[in-house]
Amino acid sequence: MIALRKAKERGHANHGWLDTYHTFSFANYYDPSQMGFRSLRVINDDRIVGGEGFGTHPHKDMEILTYMLEGELQHRDSMGNGRVIKTGEVQGMSAGTGITHSEFNPSPQNPTHLLQVWITPHTQGVKPAYGEWLPDGSEKTGWALAASDAVGKGCITIQQDAKMYVSTPSAGMTLNLPVASGRFGWVQVGSGEAEVDGNVLHNGDGIAFAGGELSSLRVRSAAKLLLFDLA
Repeated sequence: MIALRKAKERGHANHGWLDTYHTFSFANYYDPSQMGFRSLRVINDDRIVGGEGFGTHPHKDMEILTYMLEGELQHRDSMGNGRVIKTGEVQGMSAGTGITHSEFNPSPQNPTHLLQVWITPHTQGVKPAYGEWLPDGSEKTGWALAASDAVGKGCITIQQDAKMYVSTPSAGMTLNLPVASGRFGWVQVGSGEAEVDGNVLHNGDGIAFAGGELSSLRVRSAAKLLLFDLA
């Protein structure tokens, strides 16, 4: 069951301060055939102009992961967390019983580019939690585990049997796709170009597959990639 999701087919909205593309149905974009993939519910490709952002707003019972492709993002939340998230980093929250937060581009002129991911939790009503994953160089040569249901593994802990990996490989590299039979995978291209099973993936493209269907991908130009391993 290999399925391509091309960037040009995504939902799109331009609010001036925010230029956003939706891989799955979100906000005013609704497509009943694109409601998510397994527990993966949202992949939003957001570009925020300098000095703008999302004001304080609530979330509940959702795992929220933000991968910074370019620029910086000022985060503040009702759990008392506040930090500028930088290029290459991942920030995560288990919204659980409820949180509020805000996200702003702290630069007055430089744009911010990010992927925001929502994963539905296996358990509702948990205590809200916050986590961060910082690149250590391993993502340059393979898949670095940024989020999973594991505790104490150096990654963000989420309330779902799912893993999110980050890779920033160079052109010409080949990456294995470690998704076992009986599970499901999704590769999302944040930037660059990769080839999977004869399909060339460009910026914003995604591909879904069953575990064991695809063994590897080839990097055609320097890329920033996410891999999801889903139950």
